Amino acid sequence: MSVTTPKGFAAAGVTAGLKPSGKPDVAVVVNQGPDQAAAAVFTTNRVFAAPIKWSREAVADGQLNAVVLNSGGANACTGSEGYADSAATASRVADRLGLIIDNVAVCSTGLIGVRLPMETLLPGVDAACTAVSTDGGASAAEAIMTTDTVAKQASVSVDGWSIGGMAKGAGMLAPGLATMLVVLTTDAVVDAGALDAALREASRVSFDRADSDGCMSTNDTVIAMSSGASGVTPDAATFQEALTGICVDLARQLIADAEGASHEIAVEVIGAASERDAVVVGREIARSNLFKCAIFGNDPNWGRVLSAIGVTDAAFHADELDVSFNGVMLCRGGQIGEDRSKVDLSERYVRVTVDLHAGHDSATILTNDLTYDYVKENAEYST
Repeated sequence: MSVTTPKGFAAAGVTAGLKPSGKPDVAVVVNQGPDQAAAAVFTTNRVFAAPIKWSREAVADGQLNAVVLNSGGANACTGSEGYADSAATASRVADRLGLIIDNVAVCSTGLIGVRLPMETLLPGVDAACTAVSTDGGASAAEAIMTTDTVAKQASVSVDGWSIGGMAKGAGMLAPGLATMLVVLTTDAVVDAGALDAALREASRVSFDRADSDGCMSTNDTVIAMSSGASGVTPDAATFQEALTGICVDLARQLIADAEGASHEIAVEVIGAASERDAVVVGREIARSNLFKCAIFGNDPNWGRVLSAIGVTDAAFHADELDVSFNGVMLCRGGQIGEDRSKVDLSERYVRVTVDLHAGHDSATILTNDLTYDYVKENAEYST
């Protein structure tokens, strides 16, 4: 269950010494073909890291041979020197693996505003390139972790082809994309245009709807690569469903690990006049610190949900709103519903459902509760 589950991919994760902890910090994922189709989506933050600039240019032609990733340093806000460091990292991978430098993407994560120690990073890149294997997916997923407590991986197999993925992210999680590095691989035969369209749709309803702390990163990157090694060309709908499923799985893993959360929360908005309205309402609730505090305290305080809805411009009538916690409708028609003592929030997973009664569209936002002590202990400006 990793990026090397699909045929045609090899990976590795090694310790270069970028992290004071001595944990793995450099990963490489290689597409061994026969196809080299690729697509990517990046942060919408106007302040973006050097690897973002490099990788946007690398994937512009719809092809990638490899992705090299490092934790222990974001290489963000480092100027032209930082861009040169990203280029040097891609060049090292290309030299060691016999690839074209312009077909190597670069991803970095860690502290913002600090140059990468290239004298440490590049030997680590050499080691990772030497170690790549079809069994290296798990080590690669471990090497991209920062404040993550667990590696995040997923895979699915469908009718002779498969998709695999790995992700990192445990803070600065907010829409567009949420803070993350994600690599997705497939051995299905999918051209670059179709892969790009599928990735954007999958990201739109998964990573773009993961919101833990309302903070957007400078380094968000989601890269998808197709080797075509299965020889199977799935229909577009089947491929979309599978890719979206993997992205939702990884997004849920990010939320589960984010900021030391004690609850994973799905805010489901139904009966909206438009999908846009559903997303706006869901995000407003998900970002309410009062709502998060209530969930953390195992209190199904539906009043905090209503107050969050009320500041949006979504279409609704206040006296028609229904709010349910784990299937118990505590607010019916904008008024008191079932007794809140019927709701048990002791379990980790919580679903809050809001019915706006204004239409037929819906959306679900993934969030969590925040624990102050965890945030305090991990208060670095990192990505």
